Amino acid sequence: MTDMKKEADQPEGDILRNVESTGEMNAGQPENEEADKQKNEETPSKEHQKSKKEKTHERITELENIILEMTDRHLRLQAEFDNYRKRTNKEKAEMIRSGGETVLSNILPVIDDFDRALSAMKEVPDEDPAKIGFMLIFNKFKDFMKQNNVKEIEAAGADFDVDHHFAITKIPVPSEDLKGKVVDVIEKGYLLNDKGLRYAKVVIGE
Repeated sequence: MTDMKKEADQPEGDILRNVESTGEMNAGQPENEEADKQKNEETPSKEHQKSKKEKTHERITELENIILEMTDRHLRLQAEFDNYRKRTNKEKAEMIRSGGETVLSNILPVIDDFDRALSAMKEVPDEDPAKIGFMLIFNKFKDFMKQNNVKEIEAAGADFDVDHHFAITKIPVPSEDLKGKVVDVIEKGYLLNDKGLRYAKVVIGE
């Protein structure tokens, strides 16, 4: 009752000011709560953005590592294939060369027979039709050997060379100049691409 009396005694203007002050306090409180709520919402959002950036960066790093690994693997496979191709081509060339070498080596006895026949026909006139035909065949044979890079080893009168000559025997010679040289050729030798196809069988002077 005392409070009611006090309120009755207060002027009307004071009562209105008290009401407005109370309203302002009550009105300001929700705004503060809303600001706090917004602040709390912004903090997780920034952390979320930061986490997202980190995940993106990690994903980019992971993809870069995968690309580097795939590039390295590709380069290794390319190098292995290149080595395989070179090795295969080399083996193929060796097989072809080996096959050709075998064929040409087997033809050499035929050339030896031509040489023996030619030696036996020294007394036959060059105008003889048989000798003319024989020489045509023999020259074609020699051209075929040249086309296949087969050439005769120069042996007669040359210094003995273990890389090209095979000594059958040694014989005494009348002069010092002939010692260590080839004085007779028993069987001709041949080179294929400057490589020994068959040694020349020779007699050495001593």
